[in-house]
Amino acid sequence: MTNDIQTGSHAETHHFSAAELGAIAHLYRGEVYRSTIWRTRLDNTTNWSVVTLGLALSISYASDGATPLPLLLVGILIVGFLGLEARRYRYFNVWRARTRWMERHFYAPMLVPSAAAPVQDWREVLARDYRQPQYHISYPRAVGRRLRRNYAWIFAIQAIAYYGKIAVHPTALESIEDLWQRAAIGPIPGDLIVACGICFYAALSITAALTLWIDKKARRHRDETVAMG
Repeated sequence: MTNDIQTGSHAETHHFSAAELGAIAHLYRGEVYRSTIWRTRLDNTTNWSVVTLGLALSISYASDGATPLPLLLVGILIVGFLGLEARRYRYFNVWRARTRWMERHFYAPMLVPSAAAPVQDWREVLARDYRQPQYHISYPRAVGRRLRRNYAWIFAIQAIAYYGKIAVHPTALESIEDLWQRAAIGPIPGDLIVACGICFYAALSITAALTLWIDKKARRHRDETVAMG
């Protein structure tokens, strides 16, 4: 029993024996399992960020006289979780890329034999990835993706909660001087704290926008390579 897979514009036929088909099926299941495990780990770090932010909100809004400092300190912790999640995402992306590669170039042509696979040497690409495994995405791009997907909303809630705290507690703001006074932390003046916050969120926005541009550029390059090959 053999399976004929047509790949490339020249309709080159590759024959897989029953044993090879079974091995590929088990390999695919293993890659799906590993990607699922790392997907769960990504969710865990996101959940940690949400829980810690919720705890900071509870402490800061416990009373009118409660300090907004936990809302600032939790931002440092969330940045740490973002860095950890980006590292985990790089691992997850390896397993996900392999499963998508097999789905696109092996299983899809099997389901529709008349449709040629877009990449002729898909088996060589997959074998090379197993021989010399490496990350498929850089760390900054991983940070940008997780930031755009989840952490932008977490940081936005943190900023809104912090401003809401100093704007209404213990009374509503009446002047810019009140803002500086409430934002001050010990000997650190409030205007410096606000300026650092603006720079921090500007850096996050630039990171998200720049990595999005890099992702789109890489995607266009990949599509052009597939179309040419």
